[in-house]
Amino acid sequence: MVQTLENAIRTAAAIALVFLFAGTSSAAGDAAAGKVKYDMFCASCHGPTGKGDGPVAAAIQPPPRDFSVGEFKFDTNGSGTAGTDEDLANVITNGGAKYGGNPMMAPWGGALSPTDIQNVVAYIRSLKQ
Repeated sequence: MVQTLENAIRTAAAIALVFLFAGTSSAAGDAAAGKVKYDMFCASCHGPTGKGDGPVAAAIQPPPRDFSVGEFKFDTNGSGTAGTDEDLANVITNGGAKYGGNPMMAPWGGALSPTDIQNVVAYIRSLKQ
């Protein structure tokens, strides 16, 4: 019985660590690979350096987010912290409208794999100045 309780405590601690680190703001993806997808799917609105100044940005209201500032609006997972990696991945996957954002922000979950999305998140993080 003591052994079972110890195993349960170890398992609970491991699960808690996974959840603790899952919502942190340091992306686990590959920023270089993310740049390739970002250039294909995001740069037309957010601009090549993430300043929200892409070629179609002038036609979008509200304007696209400036990633170089490194501030994000949505707390999609209800963690109390907006802009975690999970939040960014959710917005990329499901589009901005789902979270009260601009309906022009397309849901890219059908076009990008989960790995691609994590890579894009890593690249977006790298744009902060």
